[in-house]
Amino acid sequence: MPSLQRPEPPYRVIFAELRSRIAAGDLRPGDRVPSIRAIAQRWDVAIATATKVTAALREEGLVEAKVGSGTVVSPQAGRQPARAPHRDTSTGPQVEAAGQAKFRTRILCTGIEIADAEGLHALTMRRLAAELDLGPMSLYRYVTGKQELLIQMADLVFGDLDLPEPGPQGWRAKLELVTRQQWRLCRRHLWLPQVVSFTRPVLVPNMMAYTEWILRALEGLDLPMDVRLQEALTLHALVVTIGLSKADEAEAERNTGMTLNRWSETQRTHRRQLLTSGRFPLLATMSDDAAPDLDVLFEYGLARHLDGFAALVADRAAYSTEPA
Repeated sequence: MPSLQRPEPPYRVIFAELRSRIAAGDLRPGDRVPSIRAIAQRWDVAIATATKVTAALREEGLVEAKVGSGTVVSPQAGRQPARAPHRDTSTGPQVEAAGQAKFRTRILCTGIEIADAEGLHALTMRRLAAELDLGPMSLYRYVTGKQELLIQMADLVFGDLDLPEPGPQGWRAKLELVTRQQWRLCRRHLWLPQVVSFTRPVLVPNMMAYTEWILRALEGLDLPMDVRLQEALTLHALVVTIGLSKADEAEAERNTGMTLNRWSETQRTHRRQLLTSGRFPLLATMSDDAAPDLDVLFEYGLARHLDGFAALVADRAAYSTEPA
């Protein structure tokens, strides 16, 4: 009896289609390829699956990250036909290094899948090794420990930020665009705000490209570099602060099985007792029917912050034009 052939994983099917388009010249060197989010939407797959597609394209040298353009077809892809991945049994140092790089990317993608689906607490080196069918100590050939693993995972997902060059007109539109993109990234990967630090920044390319883009967006405002950097950090802090609340809520739902709206209902009686006590007359005028909307809070915080930054820019402009 012939054996049943296992179907190709979805990410391999999508990878093969994009690889064929590159080989046929439909996507030429320098052309942008679909982002992780676009892949997920177009092929109706999970973000983790779409991340694997992009990682596989990078492993084959077909695409590369380009600051200001996102992920584009690499120049090398135009010089030689794209080929299907294969297992090279030679043992030369270049082959060995390439194999390690590929497996390192697989490690990161698997870590992202676990963290996305179950939260950061579920991602341990032992769990990750089990998912990869490895002994726990084998992972340490590729990452020095969990801290490096998390940083590299964060850098990989930051590579999905679409940073257009030069971007929309005006500094405010640029800052709105890049901050909203980071917010969407944190909503897709709820663990991300718990990993990225703005007090102890790490030197990894995709995160550095994000900060560089913001600094460039503020060129021409006659602001010193330290002010521009403070602005970049403040926008990051806004996203991280609200993102942590969203991550905490997701964790609470996993632990209790209770949604935020259901939890809010359980607090209704106690809340009304407090609000009708006369101690909080202003709070008592507000509706208590709905749970807080963190997306609304983010938009409010971003708008009010940029209003204040606009006043700073205007004050400096007025000062610089005053007669000596």
